Amino acid sequence: MAERRARRVVSGLLAAGLLGLTAACGGGGESGAPVTGITSSDDDGYRGIYFAPDEAYQVPDVTLTDTEGRPFDLATQQKRTLVFFGYTNCPDICQTVMSTIASAVAKLPQADQDKLQVAFVTTDPARDTASVMRRYLDRFDPDFEGVTGSLADIDRLGTPMDIYVEKGRKLPSGGYEVDHSTVVVSVSDARGDLVWTGATSPSDMAADLEQVLRDDAA
Repeated sequence: MAERRARRVVSGLLAAGLLGLTAACGGGGESGAPVTGITSSDDDGYRGIYFAPDEAYQVPDVTLTDTEGRPFDLATQQKRTLVFFGYTNCPDICQTVMSTIASAVAKLPQADQDKLQVAFVTTDPARDTASVMRRYLDRFDPDFEGVTGSLADIDRLGTPMDIYVEKGRKLPSGGYEVDHSTVVVSVSDARGDLVWTGATSPSDMAADLEQVLRDDAA
């Protein structure tokens, strides 16, 4: 039951703020430093944290909206989806993670890229309008989807995947931070079965994506 033990470890680290939470997007202290080297077993071949189907996160049926105004339900997507919860005003880690995802996907053969999609779910819907998200995501890849909705619905989507979202302190500029988890979750068939921390390298993520797509096709 290595996957079950890993799931408990991941949940515990998320709750404790050790997988790259809060301070990573606020420029604060060290408590948000990402943790590396966590895996569900020693021989599963994944650099990230892989869960067997019966241990994977169950993605709830929550309808949000993409940047084109279309309904977006993560649980019913036809492609394997890499989902990241963040916001466009994040000063540091969000840009790093989105760059990692873009670089990882670009390393894959076109046939594999066609089997994937990337969804950026805003944790700051008040400021992240469709046009703001579209401009932000186009810097990484025009095919990336921006997703928004009420904060209650965004939280309802993220909570079962151990995603933490909370409005942080006000800034001297008059704005505010948004504390949130900085993991990337790979979702297929309404299950989040592969998780990477914010410190994952593009090469490691690309290798995992190649493997999980092979496993999907098996």
